[in-house]
Amino acid sequence: MGNPERGDPMTSDRRLRLWAVLRDAARGNAITVDHVCAAAVSVSGVDSAAVAVILDATPRELVYATDRTALELEDLTLTLGEGPCVDATTGGPVLVADLTVPECRHRWPMFAPAAVLAGVCAVFALPLRVGGISLGVLDLYRARTDDLAAEELADVLVLADTACAVLLDGGTRHGMDGDDQGPEGTGLHHPEVHQATGMIMVQLGVPAAVALVRLRAYAYFQDRRLRDVATDVVARRLRLGPARTRGDRNG
Repeated sequence: MGNPERGDPMTSDRRLRLWAVLRDAARGNAITVDHVCAAAVSVSGVDSAAVAVILDATPRELVYATDRTALELEDLTLTLGEGPCVDATTGGPVLVADLTVPECRHRWPMFAPAAVLAGVCAVFALPLRVGGISLGVLDLYRARTDDLAAEELADVLVLADTACAVLLDGGTRHGMDGDDQGPEGTGLHHPEVHQATGMIMVQLGVPAAVALVRLRAYAYFQDRRLRDVATDVVARRLRLGPARTRGDRNG
């Protein structure tokens, strides 16, 4: 995949140590995003991790999640369109040690309480960037309230850089693992959202970003997952009318 020291902002020893961990986990196979996520969980003491890529005017695409908790938090981020994992895609790392504090509930009024209800009290979102290009985000989730230690943060920043290299080299695993107890490999996890966004664009004559907002708003106010609403739109069981009308209907 290339030299692990390429563009190294950290010490060579740290990068080489983490590279060795990834090579051991891959057992001679290509290093993939799931190996990076597993290493991030191990070195940082968090409980779950996920990698999502960001596409222009379309929803984030979940590439990999280590477990059901990470899947649920990524679903919440996708549906609500807010949270640390959204903010990190347009800025630097967003490190939140306690989602229950008033500041977090003010900043992310929908995401923060929903995440806590799902059993996550700390989120650490690390942007995946190459120069000025944003590829996505590495999201780390912890059940307890606690900061990352300095050494933990340094390690996961190196792993975020490695995730960028993996994504650029195409080293991702696609398809779902059938075992409920195992990790989730989820290439193009929400194709129905893309289809539904395109259908709403045509129906309402609006840009993709506005169509996605309409889809998200409907999902939020109906207390449903975005992908479930999108499935109904694609199957023509649901048609969304223009904003501030009664045009949303089933049938």
